[in-house]
Parts: sequence; C-alpha cells; structure tokens
Amino acid sequence: MAESAGSVMLARSAMNRAATEGQRPAGRPVRGARRISAALAGLAASTRHELLTFDDPVASADRAIPEPFLELAEACMRAAAERAGEVRRIVPRHALPRLEGGPRIPGRARFADAIPFKLIVVDRTVAAVPLDLELLYNGLLLIRDPVVVQALVRAHHACWTTAEELVRIPQPRPPGALPEPLRPVLEALLSGLTDEAAAARLGMSARTYSRRVGELLAALGTTSRFRAGAEAARRGWL
Repeated sequence: MAESAGSVMLARSAMNRAATEGQRPAGRPVRGARRISAALAGLAASTRHELLTFDDPVASADRAIPEPFLELAEACMRAAAERAGEVRRIVPRHALPRLEGGPRIPGRARFADAIPFKLIVVDRTVAAVPLDLELLYNGLLLIRDPVVVQALVRAHHACWTTAEELVRIPQPRPPGALPEPLRPVLEALLSGLTDEAAAARLGMSARTYSRRVGELLAALGTTSRFRAGAEAARRGWL
C-alpha cells in the first residue's frame, strides 16, 4: 500500500511539475459535453495495444449527467477495450455490485478499497484525467507529456499489484442450447448457400466453415445436413 500511495503522489507531482516548470503544459484541458465526447471517442479509436484505467462505475450515480453522455462514455470504453490486446481495469470495492450486474467489458479487472482518481491511459502514450479527478463530464485533462504519462502508468501498476483479482463466474449455458459460435453457421446452412458462399459471408476460410459445420452436425447428433434442419427445429434452435 505504501508503494501504491507513493506512486500516486509521484504521478500528481509530475503533473504539477510539468504544468509549472515545463515549456509545454502537462495536458490540454477539454470542457463541454460535445468536446469531451469527441476526446473519448478519439481515445477509443486510437487504442491499439493497451488500456489502463482507474474506474468507478457508480461515481456518476445521483449526478445530473445526461444519459446520452453516459451511454457514449461506456460505449467508448467498451470499444477501446475490444481494440486493445491488454486491458487492466481497477475499480473500488463499493462498485463491485454494479460491475457484476452491468454490461461486460473485455479484459481483466481488479478491485481495491478505493481508487485515487479516475484515469484512462492508452498505449502508454496518452492519458485522460478528470479535471476534478472524479467525473469526466466535468472536464478532462488530455495528457501527452511522456514524463507525466509514465508516472501515471507507474501509479496504475503499483495499484494493480496490490489489488484483488475480480473473477467473473460465467453464466451456465442452458442444457442443450445451441453454442453461440455455431448459430451463424446454422443460419448459413439453412439459407441454402453453397459452402463457398457461406464461408465468404461469415468471413471464414472454406476449411474453417467445413469444420464448423461438422461441429454443428455433431452437436445435433446427425451426419445429414438435411436432417440437421429438422433436428434444430425440434430442439427450438430456430
């Protein structure tokens, strides 16, 4: 915990030092819902490799924040997470019920007793911190100064090492339900397309599509494509 607190102090000190001593500001303030939304969308679109966040999904509760802004911010976070190869999200303990019951965001998540401030770091090159350290809606500081960004990465890493892993328990699939990866294969099979046309529609190679058809037939307990449709209908898969 001492290391984590020290790293947070280092990050804040770096931001202050860059803002007061450097030839360039520590970051660019962004205010106004439209500009903040555009900045978040830009961060999501630029994500390539890694996404690090301190996030409190319940911080906006009981605040006068327009629902469209909250939906857009959540969509940007999900889009960035889907694009990144590595996602590390740290949330406060009190947000766990919201996290477990809310929409799922790809990547790993850990929880701590508290987070020092809300934070987004993309590819270790750009970061966003709320001007009030709590709500992005109230304005954010878009940071590209490499010293400050590195300090924020260190702060996140220190907190990550002491946080507890959030293990999601996957929802069991109903017995006998159609495996989701095979649903588009079943639909293509029933559409009457040739294997080549179906594979092209699904963005698969002909070999992959053939293998998926075999998996589907095995799941249906038949070797006949003709009987597959009847069996799928009998099971309520259509």
